[in-house]
Amino acid sequence: MATHDEPCPTTSSGAADLPDSRTLARRIRVHAVRMTSRGNSSHVGSSLSMADLIAVLYAGGLRVDPTRPRWPGRDRFILSKGHASAGLYAALAERGFFDLSLLDSHCQDGSHLSGHVTTKGVPGVELATGSLGHGLPVATGMALAARMAGERHRVIALLSDGECDEGSNWEAILFAAHHELDNLVAIIDYNKLQSLKPVEQTLRLEPFAEKWRSFGWYTVEIDGHDHDAVRGALSTAAGTSGRPTCLIAHTVKGKGVPFMENSILWHYRSPQGAERDAALDALERGA
Repeated sequence: MATHDEPCPTTSSGAADLPDSRTLARRIRVHAVRMTSRGNSSHVGSSLSMADLIAVLYAGGLRVDPTRPRWPGRDRFILSKGHASAGLYAALAERGFFDLSLLDSHCQDGSHLSGHVTTKGVPGVELATGSLGHGLPVATGMALAARMAGERHRVIALLSDGECDEGSNWEAILFAAHHELDNLVAIIDYNKLQSLKPVEQTLRLEPFAEKWRSFGWYTVEIDGHDHDAVRGALSTAAGTSGRPTCLIAHTVKGKGVPFMENSILWHYRSPQGAERDAALDALERGA
């Protein structure tokens, strides 16, 4: 097994063929169930809720080149909800940033692929995350720096709904609008469940969209499992001038596995044995 001090091996053939987003979403979900089972780790429900969003981004929504992970012209993507690392690692491996076999080591001793997203030795990851409320502030700084440097790439941050409780996000939301950062997109995985309780019972966000709009962001609400809607919203965001964009993506935690859907249990529970097999069977039947 490789150590943290060595970079992940890339695929021998370089970039994988660009997959269809729905095919990629199904693969991400299957990988996420297998990875969290092997590593006996948490957050499978969080990976499943965002799988369609990640799939649309990595099936053409982002301008990236797996053969050149540090290409200056690439879009920067930050997964602020870093606990859902399995979903991001699966997408990167499927796109050819590193070998698919590395997914087998997720969240295990000595692995590059830690339970929360890390940059160390993992091509394609822009920022190590896990402590919630940091992704959007960093993305905002990156967007401002890009504009000051005359660079044309976009910066996209994917946040959980629960982490919008963090005050650091609202400082960044205010800052980004003030600086008219139209190269910045925030996507909220709005699955309505936090680690122990529904969002509504933890710290109420509504009227959520109105709050973003009142801070000066172009804001749209979409079905986060509708690939055409996600693609269309990203395209509209690219043409928005003079203000940042927020996509509030309504999703279902545990999407794709009926007994995990809308269940808080699967924030921390790891799928093992018969539950793992039933989850994989559900994903195969839903393909």
